Amino acid sequence: MSPFSIGYAAMLEQFHPTEAVALSAYAESRGFSGVMATDHFQPWVPQQGESSFVWNVLAALGERTTGDIGPGVTAPTFRWHPAMVAQASATLAAMYPGRHWLGLGSGEALNEHVVGQYWPEAPERINRLFEAIDIIKKLFAASLAGKDTKHAGQFYKLESTRLWTMPAVPPEILVATAGPVTARRAGKSADGLITVAAPLEKISGLFARFAEGAREAGKDPSRMPKVLQLHLSWAPTAEEAMRNALVEWPNGAMRFPKSDIRSPYELEQIAKLVRPEDFDGRMVIDDDPDVHREHIQRYLDLGFDRIYLHNVGRNQREFIDVFSRDVLPKLRR
Repeated sequence: MSPFSIGYAAMLEQFHPTEAVALSAYAESRGFSGVMATDHFQPWVPQQGESSFVWNVLAALGERTTGDIGPGVTAPTFRWHPAMVAQASATLAAMYPGRHWLGLGSGEALNEHVVGQYWPEAPERINRLFEAIDIIKKLFAASLAGKDTKHAGQFYKLESTRLWTMPAVPPEILVATAGPVTARRAGKSADGLITVAAPLEKISGLFARFAEGAREAGKDPSRMPKVLQLHLSWAPTAEEAMRNALVEWPNGAMRFPKSDIRSPYELEQIAKLVRPEDFDGRMVIDDDPDVHREHIQRYLDLGFDRIYLHNVGRNQREFIDVFSRDVLPKLRR
């Protein structure tokens, strides 16, 4: 049976960076394997209260933990030129060999509009992403070969250069997707797929399209990692678990795309309309660890290799203790 791992999602929208690092180290000490740290310029809603620089935090995580570390996910398209993301990723991979993976997505206005560029429609954002991936892959390959590379495309230019600090093996590139077209392109261009929880039939469709793209590129999809970020709300009582979801993570109940929303204060106003029933089918909210275990198991059965858990409340150490005792040991492939 193929191995799997259950990691910890360090939510930099909610926790001061030193606290996020300490919680990640504690999670590893209790049996979680690996850390995904979110890349946000702003929190989803003001209540979350933080938004630190992910690359600084990932370096600190490299020092304080021993498992895999990755940004889940970063957008190499607006705030950053792809070359800068490539340099950041290569440096991290050189510092912590074999541990760093690079999660890439097309971004959200909440984080990307801050640099004042025009915010395009989704098709352009996706095309920008895949051109950026092409640049990053070129830089990785040429730099390892001791050569310069350049690029002149529809959205980006790169003068002749190389990455002077490189790991022996470049980090794997995982593309974040929730749609079939992007999943197929990810299969062609990337090393793996990363997504968030959704109905199992939808994810099965994503896996199928991802596999199609991989095979078209001559790759074996069964050997390519499939990664999930899973939001949940656990607390000692069902009432507290629901309260945590409503107060800390109301964006998890919003049944519409949020990529075009620019301000946490806009989402704060929308959050006033969120009701407990809006979380149905979108996030498990329960005080019973077995209910959460069964939900996680369904995704492992579907074929995910790595799952990073995000408990939306502030009760992180309690969550880590309970899940390390009552959930993680009972999961199986």
